[in-house]
Amino acid sequence: MSPQHRTAAFEGCVTVYNKGEDTSVPRQFDVVIERDSEGYYVASVPQLPACHTQARSLDEVTERIREAIELCLEVEGAPEQDLEFVGIQRVTIAA
Repeated sequence: MSPQHRTAAFEGCVTVYNKGEDTSVPRQFDVVIERDSEGYYVASVPQLPACHTQARSLDEVTERIREAIELCLEVEGAPEQDLEFVGIQRVTIAA
């Protein structure tokens, strides 16, 4: 998806529970959801740079990003630094 097709649509927070034997420690991740030119919702997690997914509906993309976060944590482990979500800002430049 090229940057010109990205439109900020929603920012939310997803809580993921670690799958341990005795512990269920929740971790929260900020999720940015955008809609592309074909109508798909595209979700990404700034704290996990390789964590992205897409779906046709907001409910489906929320479910898929939860799964993607869990997989990213299994493969890459927890992020080294915690980033605090500040906000989204749209910047316009002449191209």
